[in-house]
This record gives sequence, structure tokens and C-alpha cells, in this order.
Amino acid sequence: MIFNKEGSTTIITQEKTTVVEFVKGLEDKYESLKNDNIIVNLFSLKQFTIDDVNEFLRISNTHKASKHSFVIVTNKISYEDVPGEITIVPTLQEAYDLVEMEEIERDLDF
Repeated sequence: MIFNKEGSTTIITQEKTTVVEFVKGLEDKYESLKNDNIIVNLFSLKQFTIDDVNEFLRISNTHKASKHSFVIVTNKISYEDVPGEITIVPTLQEAYDLVEMEEIERDLDF
């Protein structure tokens, strides 16, 4: 896992591990990330399925409940195919834009 912090957002890039191992590693490091918006960049994965998405469900729900953004970046699956609790976008730029919009909404108490 590669961590890159930009302001109040941490971008986590997955390299050479399974999704299950990646989520476990993310959960292990979560204490140090819990106050940041999180973007999970999964572009290096050759395959990504609905089952893989569901692995992120618990950590995504926990993070969003604490009023922070959690966004997965992949073009292997459509956001229309995933549970409503998970946020998936096809590009890193869209992830940045979404985090920015969510921060504005939180600032305005939406």
C-alpha cells in the first residue's frame, strides 16, 4: 500500500496484494487515517468485482459515519452496480471533486 497525504485527504494506492489483504491492511492502519478523507485508488487491479466492493463496506460505513469521505477509484465496475453505501468513481479527478463537494456539504450541514 502506498499512502499519499494531500491536505485533509489521504490517497491509498493498492499495488500487489489481494483485495481482502488490502482491506485488512487498511483496517490495521485506520486509526492513523480516521480523521482524513480517504481515496482508495485501485487502478492497478486487473479485476474488481462486486464481492471485492463488499469487502470495503464495513470500513466505508464507519468512515462516513464519522463525517469523512471514503471513495474508491476504479474503472472495472460501474457505480450503478454497487451498494448505495459505497462510493465508486472511474477517475482520480472525480474522486477529488467528490471529496470537495462532500466537504462543502458537511460545512453547510447538509
